[in-house]
Amino acid sequence: MIRSLYIRVVLTFLVSVIGGTIISFFVSTWIFEDKLNESAQINLRNFGQDIVRIYKTLPLREADSFVSEMKQLDSYYIRIYEATGQFQSYGKLYGHKLAPVTMEQLKKVLDGGVVQDTPNGIATVLLGLPLKTEMGTKAMFLETLAPPSASFVTKWALIFATCSLIAGSLLILVASVFLVRPIKKLTKATKRIASGDFNVKLNIKQTSELGTLARSFEEMMHDLQQLEQMRREFVTNVSHEVQSPLTSISGYALALKQVDLSDHERSRYLDIIIAEAKRMSKMSDSLLKLSMLESQSKQLRLVTLSLDEQIRRVIVALQPQWSARNIHFELDLQTVKVTADHDQLNQVWTNILRNSIKFSEDGGMINVSFKQDIKNAIVRISDTGIGIPLEDQKRIFERFFKADRSHSRKYDGSGMGLAIVKQIVSLHQGDIRVESEPGQGTTLIVTLPITTPTD
Repeated sequence: MIRSLYIRVVLTFLVSVIGGTIISFFVSTWIFEDKLNESAQINLRNFGQDIVRIYKTLPLREADSFVSEMKQLDSYYIRIYEATGQFQSYGKLYGHKLAPVTMEQLKKVLDGGVVQDTPNGIATVLLGLPLKTEMGTKAMFLETLAPPSASFVTKWALIFATCSLIAGSLLILVASVFLVRPIKKLTKATKRIASGDFNVKLNIKQTSELGTLARSFEEMMHDLQQLEQMRREFVTNVSHEVQSPLTSISGYALALKQVDLSDHERSRYLDIIIAEAKRMSKMSDSLLKLSMLESQSKQLRLVTLSLDEQIRRVIVALQPQWSARNIHFELDLQTVKVTADHDQLNQVWTNILRNSIKFSEDGGMINVSFKQDIKNAIVRISDTGIGIPLEDQKRIFERFFKADRSHSRKYDGSGMGLAIVKQIVSLHQGDIRVESEPGQGTTLIVTLPITTPTD
């Protein structure tokens, strides 16, 4: 099997051209054969009638002499048969094979009939006419030889076809180079991408299918580059987030080996180790959950639920966190029914409200309100916390992203909560956005379709 696209293109063209030329030749021959034969029959019949008039007008000897000198004998061959079957011929064959005359045809002509046949294909006609002379009726058979015009056309067609094949072959050899060049570029680019190099410029400006393929390839390359960048950031973030608790666990575990530790210090070290282990476990669970959500391997279990009741339950469940800091809630909730996954949506409100509580000042206020239109339920959750800088607002839904690194120790967390929220809302075919100003608090706006499509 031929693997080179260049050779395959060239061979395909040559086979197509040769096959098309051969087919065209036979089709054109078949189309024009009847017309050529008809034209040859008319010319031969006129010539035959002229010979008949000559023998009718002139004495036999003079007629024979006149006919033998005729210029038309270059294109026609004449045989004049006696009743006995003997014949006298006029003309030059030039290697032409004469059509046989049967006794039946001879008898038919001697009896005054006419014989007409095309024995040898294109423009070759056999015509039998009765010839009345002073010596009695004879049978004259005229036959067309290969006419010079048909021979010329045949030779011209062969030369034309040969030149067409040669010229076409040379053109396709040149054209195929330009045709295959973009594909070679794509092949080289694929190899470079496979080796991890995404800085590839194709510079293919064509508007054909190859140009479309090249642009799609560049878009794919850009997406792969972003994915690679995300992968590297993910590895860096995971390493950073894991390193901190591991360092604490390792350090305090070594400290526990000291003999002169008091019971109070030993207990405190153990509490720190347990807290850091829980932190790692929580981060691991968050990563696993986000991975499942992004791969959509976890199917939504849709039920009809009361959105206001669900949010009230989440607020009650979080009471130990907000009541200890004297944070108050202001609720403006109307009864709204939606079709959604209860557990997943519960995770959304839990993560958002935890963030609102965590970043609010002591004695702050959190406002939760609903708004509903024909298709969607819109939930606004606002706090009076530290707010988010404008340049960070587009990134708060990325995994491991923390809007204010200076508060990373004060506000504990892995930066996974809002990434999980974003993915769950997307699975419900909803939308989430943020409005915030530093020092003025943050508002998260969640839009959910009232009826979530199942597909």
